[in-house]
Amino acid sequence: MRALRPMSGSEFFLVRSSALPQALPIELPKIAVVIPAYRAARTIENVIQGVPPFVRHVVVVDDGSPDETADVVRRVGDPRVDLVAHETNQGVGGAVMTGYKRAVELGAELIAKMDADGQMDPDYLLQLVTPIVVGEADYTKGNRFLHERELRAMPGRRRFGNAGLSFMTKLASGYWSVFDPTNGYTAIHASLVPLLATPSVAKRFFFESSMLLNLSLLRAVVRDVYIPARYGAGSHLSESRAVVQFPFQLLRGFLRRVRLQYFVRDFTAASLYIVFGLALTLFGAIWGLWHFLVSAQSGVVATTGTVMIAVLPLIVGVQLLLQAVTLDIQSAPTTPLHATVTLVKGEHPLDR
Repeated sequence: MRALRPMSGSEFFLVRSSALPQALPIELPKIAVVIPAYRAARTIENVIQGVPPFVRHVVVVDDGSPDETADVVRRVGDPRVDLVAHETNQGVGGAVMTGYKRAVELGAELIAKMDADGQMDPDYLLQLVTPIVVGEADYTKGNRFLHERELRAMPGRRRFGNAGLSFMTKLASGYWSVFDPTNGYTAIHASLVPLLATPSVAKRFFFESSMLLNLSLLRAVVRDVYIPARYGAGSHLSESRAVVQFPFQLLRGFLRRVRLQYFVRDFTAASLYIVFGLALTLFGAIWGLWHFLVSAQSGVVATTGTVMIAVLPLIVGVQLLLQAVTLDIQSAPTTPLHATVTLVKGEHPLDR
């Protein structure tokens, strides 16, 4: 692990890390919490009051709420609160990106995101930001799947859907060690915010997954943090919408990542495996299907040689593609990006 650099802040906390032999006092950076809020008049006050005292700024983005969300936020009376209002609803992704921009303007060095519905326990905020503070990660996210007790409390349909989406997100993003991609309890080092491809960040419910896709193109380090979920307030994510929309968007993200990572920015052994694996697999499949149809029409059984010409390329091609996946898993980034990135104060790169 790299030596810890001094960080501005006024409070010290004992932080435990897998890279540290014992708990050490760590000075926290300037932390901001972004809360996207829509129709949250009933819950937003409790969420703001629950934000821990070590947080410097609480940026609430009223995302065009038709209710009294903004009025409730103003009445809270917390001097840390900075209210930003959208005239029209832009979705959770649009609200969070607005909140990120405002947090950077306020001088935040680390930005956490919490929802306005009270499902994210603020008692776990310190655990969430710790990997970034000690230099182990650029981005952290909650994971509700690490303990059996919480799994039993999670609705069965959601467990099954999350497992499938998690695998597809691993394949699309290259973050093979992360799970629970729709978990919105996240934290990011502020220096990475200007590097995000803002137009490609989804504005609606695909936001969390699209963040992982964007971070993977930056080669940022992402870590899961165990945080149990609260389900009392219900969930806004529709399983049917996720099943219909997410696979196509993840496939598009996967193709984009493979093209950029293995054929534009670099050309490695994995690139060769992909090219020859796809070529052999397609040849074997097309050859085999064509001769199967010919055999079915003529009633003449295909020869052993014809069958082998189809089978051998298929076997070799699939093996090459599996080897490419293995190399992809091994190539996951391990060195945090934020150590080499510096924000220029007085200029917000998102406006470039």
